[in-house]
Amino acid sequence: MEQRIIDFIAGLRAAGVRISIAESADAFRAVGLLGAQDRDRFRVSLRTTLVKEPEDVPTFEQLFPLYFGNDSPPPMASASDELSPDEMDMLAEAIRQFTGKLRDMMERLLNGEQLSREELEQLGQLVGLQRADHPALSQWMAQRMMRALGVPKVRDALEDLWEMLNKLGMNRQTLDRLQDLVQGNMDALEEQLERFAGASIARNLTQEARPEAGPDLMNRPFRHLTDAEAEELRKQMRRLAAQLRSRLALRQKRGKTGVLDAKATIRASLRYGGVPLELRHKQRRLKPKLALICDVSTSMRHCAEFMLTLIYDLQDQVGRARSFAFIGDMEEISGPFSELPTQRAVEQVLTQLPPGYYSTDLGNSLDTFSKRFMDAIDHRTTVIVLGDGRNNYNDPRTDLLEEIKRRSRRIIWLNPEPPTMWGTGDSDMIRYLPIVDSVFEAGNLAQLSYAVDRLLTS
Repeated sequence: MEQRIIDFIAGLRAAGVRISIAESADAFRAVGLLGAQDRDRFRVSLRTTLVKEPEDVPTFEQLFPLYFGNDSPPPMASASDELSPDEMDMLAEAIRQFTGKLRDMMERLLNGEQLSREELEQLGQLVGLQRADHPALSQWMAQRMMRALGVPKVRDALEDLWEMLNKLGMNRQTLDRLQDLVQGNMDALEEQLERFAGASIARNLTQEARPEAGPDLMNRPFRHLTDAEAEELRKQMRRLAAQLRSRLALRQKRGKTGVLDAKATIRASLRYGGVPLELRHKQRRLKPKLALICDVSTSMRHCAEFMLTLIYDLQDQVGRARSFAFIGDMEEISGPFSELPTQRAVEQVLTQLPPGYYSTDLGNSLDTFSKRFMDAIDHRTTVIVLGDGRNNYNDPRTDLLEEIKRRSRRIIWLNPEPPTMWGTGDSDMIRYLPIVDSVFEAGNLAQLSYAVDRLLTS
C-alpha cells in the first residue's frame, strides 16, 4: 500500500497538482491513523492532506480510482447455468454457423470467459495504451480495445444468433435470459478493459513523474510537456523560427547565382553575336504553396499547435498557405492567421474546435475537403498532413487522398507516433503510406523543425 500511495502522489504531480514533501508525510500519517480499510475515509484522508486548491479536486477524483480501484475482474456468468442440456445443444448448433475469431469471441461471451493478463497486455500494445498519459483516456482506450477485439461485429452476429435460436424453437423467456446474460458479460468485459486501461495509465503517469537527467525540451515528446515546459518551448520555437528563416534566406540568395540557365544565356547572347557576355541563372522556387491539414483531436492538439505556429512564423518564406483542421469533419482555419498575430490565431483556432477523444474521422474529413476545398490545391501546392493516422475504425478514404495527390505537387505527412505504432489498433497509417511522397516523425520540436526545414527547401 505504501508504494501505491507513493505512485499516486507521483501521478498527481505529473498531472499538475503541487504536493510538497511535508504534505506527502501528512498523507502517510493520516492513513496510519485512519487506516485504509474504509475506502471513503481513506480517499478523504488523502484528498485532505494532498489537495490544497479547489481546481485540483477533479484531478484527484479522476486519479484515485486508477490507483486504488478494485483489482479483481468483474464477475461473468455462463450460459450453461441458464440453459437445459437440450437448449445447450440448440445453442451449439446455432453457433456452428459462425467461424473464426467471430465465433471464438461469441463463445467467450456465452461461457463468461474473462481476458487473461497476457491478452490484456497484447490488446494494450495494439492500441497504444503505453502512450496514454491522461486519466480521462481510460474509457477511450477501453473502447479502442473493444473494437480491436471485434466487439462491434460480434454485436451484429449476436442479433443473427438470436434469430436462429428463435427459428430453432427456443422459447421467448429463455432467449430473453440468454440475451441479458450476454449483455451483462459484455458490460463486465468493458469494465475489465477500463480497469486495466486505468491501471496502465496510472503506471504511465508515475513513470513520467520521475525526473530525467538533464531534460532537453527540444527532444521531449509534445504529449509529455507540462504547462511550464510548453511555455518554455514556445520561447525556444520563436528562436528556432528565426534561425530557420536566416538559413532559408541564405539559400534563396545563393539560388540567384546557382544553376546556369543555358537557354536564357543563349537568348541573351544573340545581341552580342552569340558571345555569352551575360550569364543567366535559373531561379529556384523557394516559396512553395502550402495546404496544411491538421488533426486537432485531443491526442494531436499540442503537436498541431506547434506545427501551425512554426509554419506561420515562417510565412514570409511561403508563397501562400491555406490551413484546415479536422476532428470529425474538415474546417478551414486560414482566416485567423491573416488577421491576428500567430500565437493569438492558434489560440483562437484551438478554442473554436474543442478537443474530442472518440470522434476523429479523417475519411469523412477528406470527403468534405474534396467537396468544398479542392480549389486550395494545384500542381504547385505541397500538401502537409499532420496526424497520427488513427481513424477510430472509420473508412480511411484512401481514394480521396489519391485524388489530392494527383492534383498536388506532393504530399508530406508528419506523424507524432513512432513508426512501430503505425498500423496498430485503429491506425490506418500503413494504408496511407503508399500514397504520400514523404513521411516524417514529428513527436517533438527537434523532429518537427527538421521536417519543416526539409519541406521548405526541397
